[in-house]
Amino acid sequence: MSNSNKFWKGMLWGALAGGFLSLLDRETRLTMKESCLKGCKSVTNIVKNPEKITNQVKETAQKWKTTVEEVGEDLAFITSKVEELRETTPRVTKMLKETKDTFTKVEEDIDLTDNEESLLNRKR
Repeated sequence: MSNSNKFWKGMLWGALAGGFLSLLDRETRLTMKESCLKGCKSVTNIVKNPEKITNQVKETAQKWKTTVEEVGEDLAFITSKVEELRETTPRVTKMLKETKDTFTKVEEDIDLTDNEESLLNRKR
């Protein structure tokens, strides 16, 4: 017998012994009984109504599919908006620079006009 085989047999016997010892406690026995009855009811329900379970699985799968599709659409929308921003940003930057240049030029023109007026006033 190989050592690996002995290991797994020892694990099995230890688990069985641990399970048996835990069943000495009354509360554990009652909990296990309730769990087993609940499990049996579930299995019986599945055996009697397999189409119900099948429909539930199909509905759940459809919900997941819909959710995945919606997430895909949302990602596509976000990606398109990011691309739009990438294209728009240089144009906006250029427009802002042109606006700044225009205001700077107008400001310089106003300063020149003010200087001309003050020179004219001094001559009078």
